[in-house]
Amino acid sequence: MTQDTLSEAEYDVITDAAAHWCMRLHAADCTDEERRAFRAWHDAHPLHALEYEAMQEIWEVAGDLPRTEPEALAAQRKPSRPWGKFAAIAAACALALPLAAYSGWSLGWLPNSYQHYAATDSVRQVTLSDGSQLELNLNTDLTFSNFKHERRVTLNKGEAFFTISHDTSHPFVVRAGEGRIRVTGTRFNVWLYEDQVRLNLVEGSVLVSSNRDLPGEGLRLGPSMQARYRHGDYLPQISQTYPGDSSLAWRSGKLVLDNLALHEALPLINRYLSNPLMLADTSTGAIRVGGIYNIKELNNFAGSLPKVLPVYLTRNKEGNPVINSMPQRPPKS
Repeated sequence: MTQDTLSEAEYDVITDAAAHWCMRLHAADCTDEERRAFRAWHDAHPLHALEYEAMQEIWEVAGDLPRTEPEALAAQRKPSRPWGKFAAIAAACALALPLAAYSGWSLGWLPNSYQHYAATDSVRQVTLSDGSQLELNLNTDLTFSNFKHERRVTLNKGEAFFTISHDTSHPFVVRAGEGRIRVTGTRFNVWLYEDQVRLNLVEGSVLVSSNRDLPGEGLRLGPSMQARYRHGDYLPQISQTYPGDSSLAWRSGKLVLDNLALHEALPLINRYLSNPLMLADTSTGAIRVGGIYNIKELNNFAGSLPKVLPVYLTRNKEGNPVINSMPQRPPKS
């Protein structure tokens, strides 16, 4: 599976494996070794997780299916066995396998198109199969799945600017962190770092939710509005962006720090670093920093800090650089 767009045969292999793991993990004799093997398979490709989730839904539905007449008669003739229900569900799951492979699209369970995109050391521009255009910042990873009822991007890490192909009957959904952004056609930017998500809307409108498991479609944003949320937030924080906002400067290869406190600046910087910068304490985090930086040269940022700020660097036991504020000298008597 080296191609971004998978063939029908490759889809079938993944679906078969998902059905196998679904049955094994529900079996009473499933071993720890099998569970470890499943986890390795599950994490090996984003579509593995997607297919397994779909198979889980089939499994749950199969558990509620009524028995056929022969099964009911057989139950009257034979004593009940502990694995009887499992066997019935497993059979239903096996019968449902062709449905997942060939009818999953029409039922809205499986995508008919799947792409994986990543940008490492340079900004990347991509065009999705629906015509939408994306710009990916450095160290960005995302997937696109085209379902019958929605187009879905899952932002795994990083930042992307979206120009969405308009289609009111086929909404575009971005999953980032715990939240969801729903649009039909618009231009916006989404940044994800650890559990923090920030959305900047440039044109059109979106519905944003900080928890996609909550009822409703979320809060509506208009142009020049921003939403922020992180894990555990019931609602996103909404604000207006000002004309000189520099959050999209990365599209020109720049990072602009406009007199930010270090604790605000580090998440913006660390997304570009292989070894993230840490803060020694809250007083160090309050020190303010500014400037315009080339995003490809931010690995030199840490070394330059002691030249412009009253700080010095140490390293923690994990090897990460730690910023420490210089001790204040007592006033002369």
